[in-house]
Amino acid sequence: MAGFFLYVSNTTSKENGHLCFHEIQTVNSTPSADQKINCPVHGRYVIYYNERLPGVDYPSYYSEFAFYELCELEVYGCRQVGVYGLDCNKPCPVNCQERRCVINTGHCLGCLSGYQGLTCSQVCKQGFFGDECSRRCGNCRNQQTCHHINGSCLNGCDEGVKGWNCTTECDPSFYGKHCIHNCSENCNVTGSCDRFFGECEGGCKPGWTGITCKQISTASEESQVSAIVGGIFAVIVVILIAVAVVILYKRLNPRISRQQTAGNKRTDSSNNQKNEDSENYTQLQVSNEACQYDVLKNCLK
Repeated sequence: MAGFFLYVSNTTSKENGHLCFHEIQTVNSTPSADQKINCPVHGRYVIYYNERLPGVDYPSYYSEFAFYELCELEVYGCRQVGVYGLDCNKPCPVNCQERRCVINTGHCLGCLSGYQGLTCSQVCKQGFFGDECSRRCGNCRNQQTCHHINGSCLNGCDEGVKGWNCTTECDPSFYGKHCIHNCSENCNVTGSCDRFFGECEGGCKPGWTGITCKQISTASEESQVSAIVGGIFAVIVVILIAVAVVILYKRLNPRISRQQTAGNKRTDSSNNQKNEDSENYTQLQVSNEACQYDVLKNCLK
């Protein structure tokens, strides 16, 4: 019997079963013939196994060949799954995996996802989730814990990651919360930026500044201001020149008007003089005729 194995399995193969016990002797003696072995698993077969393999060094007090003879083998358990106790009348804890527990203590053989402890009554501690609470939460928003069963981040992800459990890094050219922001086109390396806050790798293109290269640099602003001021100054100069031309034109126009007026006056005077001469001439003729008539009349007298 020295060195025997005890398995419980749902098939006749020990490789598919659960190792409940391995007898390891530390003294030169015969194993106890009456042993009680507690095996807290469920199965259809109990497999008793021993071996003496070639090339393996066994203790000197082991027999050369494995030999055993079982006089009696008794297996105790509940007829139903999900109960335990002497009378099998106590239900296993609700969070036990497959509602199976040790028949004499009620301790779970395994816990549902998100629970831990002997009776699976404790939720996973902060930062862990899943089977046996063995998986770490992702990068949840503000370092908050995730759902203890499925690991989802209830309030979203931190910057630089995405996905239901916030473990997937942003795709290239994207950054920020949930990876929804595009890297700036003003990055020196177009579309290449830090996935957390969008800081451009390699700096900004000329004329741009800031972490994300979306601000116009001071030199560029000064150039724009200079251009604007220069444009305004040019417009003002043009307006002043136009005003000066208008004023000069108006100053020159009165002289021309006066010359034209003087010419008109001289023309009018000549015309008036001619008219007066003509009238005088007519009057003289009439007067002469009258006078001649009077003279003749007087002469005839």
